[in-house]
Amino acid sequence: MSFLTTEGVARSELEKILYLADEFTEVLARPIRIVPALQGKLIANLFFENSTRTRLSFERAARALSADVMTFSAGSSSLSKGESLKDTALTIEAMGVDLMVVRHSSTGAPRRIDQWTSCLVVNAGDGAHQHPTQALLDAFTLRRHFGGIEGLRVAIVGDIRHSRVARSNLFALTALGAQVTLVAPRTLQPVEYQDWPAAVTESLDEELSRTDVVYLLRIQTERGGASVFPSLPEYVSRYGLTRERFARLPKESVVLHPGPMNRGVEIDDEIARHPRALILDQVANGVAVRMAILFRLLGAR
Repeated sequence: MSFLTTEGVARSELEKILYLADEFTEVLARPIRIVPALQGKLIANLFFENSTRTRLSFERAARALSADVMTFSAGSSSLSKGESLKDTALTIEAMGVDLMVVRHSSTGAPRRIDQWTSCLVVNAGDGAHQHPTQALLDAFTLRRHFGGIEGLRVAIVGDIRHSRVARSNLFALTALGAQVTLVAPRTLQPVEYQDWPAAVTESLDEELSRTDVVYLLRIQTERGGASVFPSLPEYVSRYGLTRERFARLPKESVVLHPGPMNRGVEIDDEIARHPRALILDQVANGVAVRMAILFRLLGAR
């Protein structure tokens, strides 16, 4: 079974992945940071959209499990000659691939590849839809920091409408027992949120004193996010995590960000470097979580 979304995934399944990630965290702390769990398996990373953290994290995770890895780059492929997405996927499958990690700017592309091929597929981000492995590494980061997720109050702040990270985290964190509030100006709130298990507000300042986790999102300029609010200074004044706002948070609260960060916009530079900003922890934890997902799909069946 492929891993395409966090929506509808049972809490028990999410927790199995988190427990596996605990085991692989120990592996990554050893002098020899590799296990033969997926030896003989071939994983293809198909990145039709630019990425740094996610692509490198999946490559590191696959190699730490002893899998063979192929990395596809759209810019140097036959897509520039007019080859279709379907033919590209079928061509790569014909090379004996067991699992494809797919990132694409179009919503639903990983699901279509899952339908076209017999390979397992992991969604590494599709348009403004889902980024499920990011949600799992975020949940893992919070669980390791707080000891659990049940009852945590999480405020996801920023460009919710265009954010696949917000959608994936919303369903994963609420399934694991957190209380989620989406904070954004009305023009950056999602259209369909009425059926989502979250509260929605336009006021960040009202949420600060009752928030355990502030999850900041950048404005998705590539998806039109910058075109729907009056000015950047106004956005910063209402939704930026400034030093003054950070001081009003509970002293045990933490800050997350999926990257890349726009320092001075959604987050003050000083806050990004604060010990309670777990941003680099998220990056480090991403390798263990992606190892867990790859092993869960390919090795544990």
